[in-house]
Amino acid sequence: MSAFKLTEHMNALQQLELRIQQDLAWLNQPTSTWVPARKVDGNPVIDVVIIGGGMAGITVSGYLKRYGITNHVILDQSPAGHEGPWTTYARMETLRSPKSLSGPCMGIPSLTFRAWHEASFGPQAWEELDKIPTLMWQDYLVWLRRVLNSPIRNGVHLRDIAFHKDGLLALTVQTGSVSETIICRRMVLATGRDGLGGGYTPRLIKELPRKFWMHSSEQLDFATLRNRNVTVIGAGASAMDNAATALEAGAARVDVLIRRKDLPRVNKFTGIGSMGVVHGFHALPDHWKWRFLDCVLSHQTPPPRSSVLRVSAHKNAFFHLNNEPLSCSTHPDHVSITTSQGVLDTDFIISATGFNVDLSLRPELSGIAPHIRFWKDRFKPAAEDMPSGFENQELLNSPDLGDGFEFQEKTPGSCPLLHFVHCFCFPATLSHGKVSGDIPAISEGAERLTRHITQSFFVEDCAIHYQDLKSYNDPELSGDEWIDTPLPTR
Repeated sequence: MSAFKLTEHMNALQQLELRIQQDLAWLNQPTSTWVPARKVDGNPVIDVVIIGGGMAGITVSGYLKRYGITNHVILDQSPAGHEGPWTTYARMETLRSPKSLSGPCMGIPSLTFRAWHEASFGPQAWEELDKIPTLMWQDYLVWLRRVLNSPIRNGVHLRDIAFHKDGLLALTVQTGSVSETIICRRMVLATGRDGLGGGYTPRLIKELPRKFWMHSSEQLDFATLRNRNVTVIGAGASAMDNAATALEAGAARVDVLIRRKDLPRVNKFTGIGSMGVVHGFHALPDHWKWRFLDCVLSHQTPPPRSSVLRVSAHKNAFFHLNNEPLSCSTHPDHVSITTSQGVLDTDFIISATGFNVDLSLRPELSGIAPHIRFWKDRFKPAAEDMPSGFENQELLNSPDLGDGFEFQEKTPGSCPLLHFVHCFCFPATLSHGKVSGDIPAISEGAERLTRHITQSFFVEDCAIHYQDLKSYNDPELSGDEWIDTPLPTR
């Protein structure tokens, strides 16, 4: 039966998946494997290991296949279907990003969220859809992973990165109670917002007994907050989403403490979302990179309007602006928070205070951490490059990455193989722009990374490829296509 006849007997999603296979075939993807296979001590060497099977990881994997680097694997510590933040600490009802963004489709229309949604629910449902529900986005990513046949292993934890005697990386990973060593040529950290650290919690909260607080990125059974007074510290999307989740779980009262005099109103990141920024930011001089991001971060990203309304719809929700927490004191069953405006008693605190780069929170990176160069190690912004008026610590602690998102040495020569580790997660933003952590330009960032790895593999193996060229001997002519005729005599 022809493909066209076959589609008549399929539902819309099956037809879309058939179309995807046809699109990939027409594009000759994946291309033939061309990277020479290697072995060490009789064991195969993996060309690329991707840590993280969320949106960034599967997009990088897709591009590696496109460029003929098929000997790669994705490792994710979460159970299958729960990669990324969408089913854990992403507590918003819908995504902030517009539904029309192409996202991780790698430039193939049939791989877009819209294609999947229309095939799953119909064109009318697409027209009626406003924002993308968070769990629906996860369903789409699970589907994308399946149709791309992403080579993912779940439940695998990275424990250590070391350097092998053969100029390769030796990764210690653990699955359950079983540890193993994976030898690879490149490693990509596609580990999301907290990829080089974790949630930031102010010391005055962090020093409290653990029963009284959590960071907004942590797991919590919100049912335990029923009939309790909860305080959320922060003014961003995470603060609003956690406050709303607590209210919806039956919290008696939720107070949102906001240090600023007003909630931020304008998302400056939206103002630098053009293709010019996507493809040109990483080529800017350092001071211009700093100037752009300092302007964005000093204004802070506002929470989505829907998230704020989700909180304010509850009569037992209270916003306290211009209230900076100064100290905390504990009692047997509650905490007293002294702020710049007074004292607030609460049963539980949710610290929605963002993330920071802190390699001490990432023991799996301890083998390379001392060698990683950060922007603070070589760059000091001039006064005119700081619209905020102060040196932004988040920017200072950003890794100073190379053209392919690779780490660079703090001290030249101290760790020559460090550039085999690529940082394709949010902290790469100052070096490369917003192309490694969010939906809008994830495909562009993943392709930039993959092109770099492709180039470096060919350069490293050029002697092998040259020998292959010399040995290549597949004739296109057999010799019987012509007759050698002498020139006519005079």
